[in-house]
Amino acid sequence: MPEAEQAQALVEALSPSEPLDAHYTRVLKAIVDGRVVPFLGAGVNLWERLPAGPWRRGQDLPSGGQLSTYLIEEFDYPKEETADLLRVSQYVTVMTGSGPLYEKLHILFDADYPPTPLHEFFATLPSALCKKESPPRYQLLVTTNYDDVLERAFLAAGESFDVITYMADGDHSRKFLHRLPDGEIRLIDRPNEYVALPIEMPSLVMKRPVILKIHGTVDRVEPERDSYVITEDHYIDYLTHTNISNLMPKALVAKLTRSHFLFLGYSLRDWNLRVILRRLWGERKLTYKSWAIQKDPDRLEREFWSKRDVDIYAVSLENYIAALNKRVDALPRAASAP
Repeated sequence: MPEAEQAQALVEALSPSEPLDAHYTRVLKAIVDGRVVPFLGAGVNLWERLPAGPWRRGQDLPSGGQLSTYLIEEFDYPKEETADLLRVSQYVTVMTGSGPLYEKLHILFDADYPPTPLHEFFATLPSALCKKESPPRYQLLVTTNYDDVLERAFLAAGESFDVITYMADGDHSRKFLHRLPDGEIRLIDRPNEYVALPIEMPSLVMKRPVILKIHGTVDRVEPERDSYVITEDHYIDYLTHTNISNLMPKALVAKLTRSHFLFLGYSLRDWNLRVILRRLWGERKLTYKSWAIQKDPDRLEREFWSKRDVDIYAVSLENYIAALNKRVDALPRAASAP
């Protein structure tokens, strides 16, 4: 397809024709340019399920409330106390130690939970864009979830990727581990000197996708590498000690501070995310419009997002991802694409 015709086809694929299309146009253009960082919260795992609905252990990933109930039942948590997940996890750590808490969490997350269409959308996005763009742009994805569903979705799609994980406890606490596509694990001991990420400087062009797990993760190969930011002490540590610029490699910080954010499956309850975002946005010299997808936001959430230059869209994740996927499919095929 000639360059002029390809450009026109791109415009047509992105042209508004329904209420949310103007938003989809901006997001898709930023994705094509490699300038969107999706943030995936616990809500992405509730695909077509209600937070308070039925939960099948080993088959469905739990909501925050369901995870709290699971720990309450496993550790005989006092009935008169609040059932908040942070409080429950803090109680378990104080009364039994972090070991029993980690063991129960590992048992829960050490299962092949099925990827949702959202996970599959991002896992197949590199291949889809490769057919549309030459060269394709890759994404940095951030998640606060402990499971490995996103990673397994990428593996199922045949995509190579890196994983950067925050360590909450142990000898490497307050540091990040880098898992390369070949499975090699590297400690990011000196972030300012670390150059092994697939992010080119200063262009910030990415050679392959990167998954950043800022709340830690289950490690189903080596449980000793499990990491869970889940107790009150963990959150206090984030509030008082964590400095993103000193923890992460420069290329990763630059990518985060020079990109649009797309929040999927989040609410105001995630304090850790809010702390990190506050510091990231505080380090930005330029502004980048961001978006939050939340089906039933209340007034407080609308005010919170608007004060941080985040547009909120009251649409379900199911409908949002379906619409975005449709528009990716409609992008014109690049003349030099395979």
